[in-house]
Amino acid sequence: MAVMEGPLSKWTNVMKGWQYRWFVLDDSAGLLSYYTSKEKMVRGARRGCVRLKGAVVGIDDDDDSTFTITVDAKTFHFQAHDPDEREKWIRGLEDTIVRHTPSIRRWDPSKPAPTMADFDKKLIESDVYLQLLIEQTSVLERHMLATDDEADRQRCQEVVSSVNNVLESIKHAIVLLQIAKNTAFPVNGVYHPCNAIPEGTSSSASSIGGNVGGVPCQLVPPDSVVPETSYSSSEDEDFFDADDFTGTTPSQSPSGPRLFEVGVETIAGGSGTSDVAPSSASNDPASQVPLLNLPASSTSSGQSLMAFINNHINHFSITDPSSGGTPSIGATQSPSILAHSSTIRKASESGALAQSNDSSEPSIDYDLMYEEDDDPELGSMEGHGSIIHHLLSQVKIGMDLTKVVLPTFILEKRSLLEMYADFFAHPDLFCSIADMTTPQDRMIQVVKWYVSAFHAGRKSEVARKPYNPILGEVFRCYWDIPGVDTKGVDVPDGPIPWAKSNQLCFVAEQVSHHPPISAFYAEHKAKKISFCGHIWTKSKFLGLSICVNNIGQGCVSLMDHDEEYILNFPSGYGRSILTVPWVELGGTCQITCNKTGYNANIEFLTKPFYGGKKHKIYAEVLSPGEKKPVLTVEGEWNGVMSSKLRDGESNIFVDTQSMGTVKKNVKSIAQQAANESRFMWKDVTAGLRFNQIDQATAAKCSLEQKQRDEAKYRKDNGIEWQTNLFDLVGDNWIYKKPLLKRLNQKND
Repeated sequence: MAVMEGPLSKWTNVMKGWQYRWFVLDDSAGLLSYYTSKEKMVRGARRGCVRLKGAVVGIDDDDDSTFTITVDAKTFHFQAHDPDEREKWIRGLEDTIVRHTPSIRRWDPSKPAPTMADFDKKLIESDVYLQLLIEQTSVLERHMLATDDEADRQRCQEVVSSVNNVLESIKHAIVLLQIAKNTAFPVNGVYHPCNAIPEGTSSSASSIGGNVGGVPCQLVPPDSVVPETSYSSSEDEDFFDADDFTGTTPSQSPSGPRLFEVGVETIAGGSGTSDVAPSSASNDPASQVPLLNLPASSTSSGQSLMAFINNHINHFSITDPSSGGTPSIGATQSPSILAHSSTIRKASESGALAQSNDSSEPSIDYDLMYEEDDDPELGSMEGHGSIIHHLLSQVKIGMDLTKVVLPTFILEKRSLLEMYADFFAHPDLFCSIADMTTPQDRMIQVVKWYVSAFHAGRKSEVARKPYNPILGEVFRCYWDIPGVDTKGVDVPDGPIPWAKSNQLCFVAEQVSHHPPISAFYAEHKAKKISFCGHIWTKSKFLGLSICVNNIGQGCVSLMDHDEEYILNFPSGYGRSILTVPWVELGGTCQITCNKTGYNANIEFLTKPFYGGKKHKIYAEVLSPGEKKPVLTVEGEWNGVMSSKLRDGESNIFVDTQSMGTVKKNVKSIAQQAANESRFMWKDVTAGLRFNQIDQATAAKCSLEQKQRDEAKYRKDNGIEWQTNLFDLVGDNWIYKKPLLKRLNQKND
């Protein structure tokens, strides 16, 4: 059944350009077919088609009429007549893709078999989503009690009743999965059948081939697989692109994807492949798992269902029969203890350990973890396909991603506040602005510092996301200026009281949570130069990319010249989120000085989807009242940039590849306040550093939950949040004690 049809332009490999085509979107077949004309469509002379099963639609912010479809490692490029026409096609394509793409990723026999750790992770994820649903239900229940509208209360009651039924089913299913796990993979290799099968299910599960929850529990070894049902001839037609000069078609496995037989693995979404338990077991009453009493009502947001399960199942440890022991209560270690033990062990292997003062157990050297610059490569997202596709299923093209929770494994081991400090990774370039003698030279030096400020914020080509700062979080550091004596006078009233006057000091604070706004300030007292800025990040989903708009501005202040240079920031793009993600910058930025009249335009050029290079930048400096630039700069913002003065020769302007960044000095975590970045995120960083993703996720969730609880308390008690270091003045966040203000107070 055709849902949509109409003209689009398609980028071809034969003509190397846009070609008119007539497209037909067939929702029932999940195909986007195209013809050279509408008449050819009527005659059935199809030029080619794109299979939409598993496809991903993408757009580019720089072009409001083009879009892409990526499927089976091949990308097709299309162009609509206008943005509205593109929007209609994208919505139609997304709806068709959703209907034809399975929501569950099947096991691929070419990849390693799922493990019990995978099962446990899925179980924990299920509990997290369950808690979110419980929290949302609680909000609805509170609204139901508070509303005076009887009709509204009745509607809420119906929704709450339905949701509670769903919650009970989910809890019941999770418990059954735990029973299945403990039945199929008993502790210490001893199988203990469960006589407490819930009502309505088979009670004859004396062997592993019985029933649990009415579903056969037949475990099948990993090499005993059955092929998926063959595709029909129409489904087998992947796509044929007559416009493609190469004429290639993605290879297909003749047998198609394979599955385990329906059993415990299928129910659990994939479990381990350890030895199959014996088909018979002891009938000793002492070995029976006790009947589980499900709670009469939904658990509250403060009570984890996993804790309920652990208390009723994992709390019983079955001893090795060779020891002659009996089942003991509370003998098992909790997952958090095991994770901590594993982290300590891995820390010991890497040398990131320090001996605790009050215990013989070693502690982790958190400072060393932050100093290490060895984030492992993220690699391809295809290994995390189920997680990424789950995220994609929650969003639509153009959707704001502010409240979408991203998986922990893509996080970078530092807060966003600390990343902003990397704007000053070349402190000598920034401080040299004050040394220039003419307005033109000062503007050129501001541009030189600005274009060099972004490469240090990205530690590798692969995209990783810094931690979202917690409201009230603070980060402090300072830099020694290369070639400058570190001896100087103390600055007790400065942003870093323990730093000297000839060092560049930096402080940042998360001043708002919704919207997320970070304010930061830097100063060098001896040079009488400072910088104050704020950034509000707003994310948007583009299909194959994520755009992060950096809304805000910064101001470079030169006290000796009474000059201010106002600037803004480029947007960031996370590209290729389904394969190996990478980052690029895009957008046009300006730097202006009202006093001198000089201004600069800097354009960060994104890579076009056909041809072109990555990370290109072009800048020009204009003198007052003139249209011809006095200086032009071009190159790559994370590589070499060359400059050319008006009627002059080209020279190397900035070479970020040969310039070494200056290491920032940060107070030891043991000496930091509770709201400082590295102290707050140390447990998350430890989990990521030693690849303990579950531990990192738990620590991250704990911080975020504490933030939500504090926000709720303030709202319930009518308390407004008070910032510590910055004040909102108009639309800008201004440091409360800037250098200029302190100097004026001393002169009065």
